[in-house]
Amino acid sequence: MGTRLGMPKPKPLTPLVDGRSILQQQLDNLTAAFGPDGFDPTIVVGFEAAQVMAAAPDARFAYNERYQHTNTAKSLLKAVRKPGDGGVLWLNGDVVFDPALLDPVRAAIARGRSFVCVNTAAVGEEEVKYTASPDGFIAELSKSVVGGLGEAVGINYIAPPDLGVLVEHLEACTDTDYFERGIESAIGAGGLLVEALDISAHFVVEVDFAGDLERANVEVGKTVTSAA
Repeated sequence: MGTRLGMPKPKPLTPLVDGRSILQQQLDNLTAAFGPDGFDPTIVVGFEAAQVMAAAPDARFAYNERYQHTNTAKSLLKAVRKPGDGGVLWLNGDVVFDPALLDPVRAAIARGRSFVCVNTAAVGEEEVKYTASPDGFIAELSKSVVGGLGEAVGINYIAPPDLGVLVEHLEACTDTDYFERGIESAIGAGGLLVEALDISAHFVVEVDFAGDLERANVEVGKTVTSAA
């Protein structure tokens, strides 16, 4: 709903300095990386669903009718119960990022392994943090992690063989759980292996507050200037 940002519209429709919305920047980046036929976008909607649907008429949609009472675990579940034949790459609806970030993402998808994109350059107290095993697989993943190695940035992938166990653990989440709880539970109780994919070399920010939007616009502005 974007209440902390103070915008009069759904947060994914927040305009950036280049005139695009956060949502459109995401879709443009994905199209550039995978091609127009290389991915099949599903957008989970709830708050002001009609506005979001009108902004992306070529996408498919999953509706979380209980969006006011549930957290991201239940919203993600709406999209992954029937995902089709491929794996699922998902992005939080407020993530602004460097298009080049999708280069290591594509390479990781090609390896066929589930992953969580992480930034090891910062460990914010209010962010989702992680720990990992010596071979680079996620061990803990939540805002309450102590001694985190970095932050999860809101871009994740579950490979086709792992979807079943993820769905099972998302279903077991409470209404107030973030989807990271489902991943962490699937790792601990379901034996899921999830790589910590380090994308620290690339700009990415989750836009929660006005300061985050300012940071995002500085980086997007650099891209516009460079392209010009």
